[in-house]
Parts: sequence; C-alpha cells; structure tokens
Amino acid sequence: MSMILLARYAECIFWFARYVERAENLARILDVQETFSRDNRGQQNWLSVIQINADEERFKEAYGEEISAETVIRFYLTDMKNPSSIQSSIRAARENARTLRPLISTEMWSQLNIFYNRLRELTEADATPHRLPQLCVWIKEACQAHTGITEGTFYRDQGWYFYQLGRLIERADQTTRIVDIKYHHLLPSVADVGSPVDVAQWNALLRSAAGYHAYRRKHPSGMKAETVAGFLLLDDFFPRSVRSCVQEADRLLLEMRTRFNLRGGGAALETLDELRAVLGGKSIRDIVRAGLHEFNDMIQMQLGGVTNDLAHDFFGGALQDLAGAA
Repeated sequence: MSMILLARYAECIFWFARYVERAENLARILDVQETFSRDNRGQQNWLSVIQINADEERFKEAYGEEISAETVIRFYLTDMKNPSSIQSSIRAARENARTLRPLISTEMWSQLNIFYNRLRELTEADATPHRLPQLCVWIKEACQAHTGITEGTFYRDQGWYFYQLGRLIERADQTTRIVDIKYHHLLPSVADVGSPVDVAQWNALLRSAAGYHAYRRKHPSGMKAETVAGFLLLDDFFPRSVRSCVQEADRLLLEMRTRFNLRGGGAALETLDELRAVLGGKSIRDIVRAGLHEFNDMIQMQLGGVTNDLAHDFFGGALQDLAGAA
C-alpha cells in the first residue's frame, strides 16, 4: 500500500476499530450495571453509567430528569440520536468500513453488515432490563466475531497497525471506565467493603471485563477491591488491562514507525512511554491512596492526547469522533 493511499484511509481504519471496541465495552458496562441495579439504589446505579460517559447534558435533553433502567438502556442501546449508543457506534463503524471496502476483507464487511442490520431491527420494546442480558451477550459475541475475523483476514500492512492502535487505545480507555463504575459510584459505604454484596459486585465487574477466570488464576482465593482494580489496571498479562493495552500500543507504534520508515507518531510514542512508566511504577495501593478516580481520569486524558497526536501526524489533524467518549 502506498503512503498516499494510507493517508486517505488511516483515520477510517483507526476509528473503525475504536467504534467496534466501544460497542463491545458499552455492552459489558450495561450488562454489569443491570446486575448492580438489583438493589434499593437502582436509580443511582444507572446514573453512574451516564456520569462515566460524561453524557449528563445529552441524556437530559433527550429524557429530562427521568433516570431509570428503561431510559438509560434505551439511550445507550437503540437511541440513534445518541452518538454514544451501541447502534450509533456500529453504524459509524459500518460507514468507515464502507469507505475502507477496497482495503478490508470481504469477510470483515459481510459480518459487520449483518451485525448492523440486526441492530437496526431492535426497537424500544427490545431495550428493556429483562431482555438486556441476552442482548448484551449477543452484542459482545458479534464484536468478538468481528475481532476474530479481522485477525484472520486483514492484510498486515500499515492499515493493520492503525486498526490495532485504535482497538487498544479504546480498550484501555473503556477499562478505566469499567473500574470507575464500581469503585466510585456504586459502593454505598465503607461498611459494605468485603460484604457478600461487595464481593458479588466485584465478581460481576470481572465478568464484564471477561477477566473472571484470568483473575482467579492469579488470585485463587479471596476477592478484594484493591486486587481486582489492580488486576484490571496494572496486570502485565491480561489483554484487557490498561497496562497491557498501553504496552502493546507502544510496541506496535514503534514497530510501525520503524518498519515503514514513518516520521510521524513521535509525540504519541512519547506519551505512551510516559504512561508505561506510570503504570509500571505505581502499586494499586499507591493509586487508591492518591485517588483511583483521579488516576483513571489522568489515563483517559493521556489516551486522548495520544489520539490527538496521531490525528495531527497521520489524519490531517481532524478528529472523527464527535461523541467525545475518548
């Protein structure tokens, strides 16, 4: 692929990956949220999803003050006016895929097209708490099928690197949000730490990040808030941990610059190196003591900086993502 051709498509490939990853992670958040909401703090729990995605103003414009399981699920699942919803994310992924039709495999396009058309068939009647777990399982499996097909069919040129960078940056960002949704919004009091409800919620959180069995391999007995948060943020070997994603993104960007003799990406690489140092130099106890929410915010801002740097160097400086979720 020539550099002229890559310059036209790099942004679409990057965001194509991000939108699919975003849809999968939002399905994970909604799924675990439905589990968390089965107590007397249900409204507070659903509000936390809106807060973590910084969608308070947008949600209020659409639904007013009516924060309930039904309105939040509809807002994030089937509301096409919400650019953060799963339907909107897959639609955006499909539009990017349409632009990339000459570059991506037929299998990638076909699977995504079928997925999108099935999502379009969902109605408000489908967006209910009762149906949510089943829908989330289907959405996660469809996104995972896309990832597997891409891994097996996408040609390994510069475009593949941009795809992987987009997927990893989005995944790291979303993992910080998954940790935040439990640690700072759902724990009602210090007295609940270690209680059966607390343990069950951390259990559900690990499952939402597809990390339960991996966590149990590393921590066979017991489940503590710090160890779960540390596993999702700092573990070297769990592919959804923030540290693992940042390390892999750093490696891939360096490899891409070297392999294809690219001048751009230096600023993004510096930021990723800084993040690697931070994630490798702090214990979870230090992070919690200093403020876990603030640490997650810092990670999200740094990842946003990486995206901006990549946009400046490779995408002509204009960001495609209008939802502001990254």
